Amino acid sequence: MNMNIFKMKKLITIAVAAVLAVPVFAQGALKQDSPERHGMNPEKLAQVDRVINEAITAKEIPGAVLSVVRGNDIVYLKAYGNKSVVPTVEPMTTETLFDLASVSKCVGTTLAFMQLIENGYVRLTDNVDRYIPDFKPWTDPESGETVDITVRDLLSHSSGLTPYINADTFVKEYGGNDPEKMEQYIATKVKRNFRPGTDFMYSCLNFVTLQRILERVTGEKLYEYAQKHVFDVLGLTHTCYFPLIYTPAVSNSAELAGLCAPTEVQADGKPLVAQVHDPMARRIMGGNSGNAGVFSNAEDLSVICSAIMNGGVLVDKKGRILESTRILSPLTVRLMATIPPQNDPSVGRALGWDKKSSHSGPRGDLFNPETTIMHTGYTGTSIVIDTETKTAIILLTHRVHPEDKGSVGRLRALVANIVAGSIIQND
Repeated sequence: MNMNIFKMKKLITIAVAAVLAVPVFAQGALKQDSPERHGMNPEKLAQVDRVINEAITAKEIPGAVLSVVRGNDIVYLKAYGNKSVVPTVEPMTTETLFDLASVSKCVGTTLAFMQLIENGYVRLTDNVDRYIPDFKPWTDPESGETVDITVRDLLSHSSGLTPYINADTFVKEYGGNDPEKMEQYIATKVKRNFRPGTDFMYSCLNFVTLQRILERVTGEKLYEYAQKHVFDVLGLTHTCYFPLIYTPAVSNSAELAGLCAPTEVQADGKPLVAQVHDPMARRIMGGNSGNAGVFSNAEDLSVICSAIMNGGVLVDKKGRILESTRILSPLTVRLMATIPPQNDPSVGRALGWDKKSSHSGPRGDLFNPETTIMHTGYTGTSIVIDTETKTAIILLTHRVHPEDKGSVGRLRALVANIVAGSIIQND
């Protein structure tokens, strides 16, 4: 691969983005509109308040923010409960930033990686060892046959890689914050549990590997690439990987970090704030990780969802396409939302998104499984996007605060059903 060509194109892209930065930030945010104007029954939609408040009363979550998007507009945006209960009680607001946990996989790593595919730097069929030479294939324990793991296998969680690496065990053996050793560990020591493409096993290691491929191809860290080529292009002002130290559009780090909802209380009695909750992402990868690490709020995520529903680009208040906000082509978005036909149907995953796997509960019972993609995060976050009705649901909670005991599985489905049931006319 000619790295000089990539760097030249990158410089051109950055220069163009700099010229377009002012209008993008002015036009990128979604306006708020009434549910009625978008074919939704407002009384039915308001039933989400009941189920979310019931979850708060049952202490399943301390608080939440919900955004419902129809096409190019936010039709419902509301905060519930508390942003913090330890060490002090603070009410939730719609501006609150959440640790997205594994939702980072789709809004950060996947969107960035799909750009590499549509720009001709990586193919889905490429073997991982093309980029990480020591990366071991799967080996049949009986015949000794080997099958290489591909980029497609990583994106669809059909690689067979073990789901996770215990941070305590890794740090004890290799020391902390060492992405290079993490890469080698995944490449050479992690178990390959089945023949690639034949089964589904959700694995954070798939997305750490994708991160490392992206960084080798682009010469940039994942957080740098995603910020410049995804978040900034969409004009997102409250989305980044490092809210404590990296401030893309907020005047100071204290302001951005101060908007973050805390997560789990640590051994010192204080909750994590503005630091990624996932131990592997925080302690081994230093916060720059393909599996977790993005912080965002409901309004910014609404923008991302709208861009996906519009074929990779935003539309202004007059319905005009804002080409300067394009992050993906329509065909790339379609590919991203498709279950690879090469995989066994039991896999049920699209590229970077869930579709019809055992993890697709947040879709609820009413949205069409053929047209809906989604993703969840361990901390209590989720995104559901239905391209048929052009409806997106962003439900942000911090169920791990103050202790990792909350539950949102049923709540996600209930909210999805209420939103779907309130649609009485397609846009």
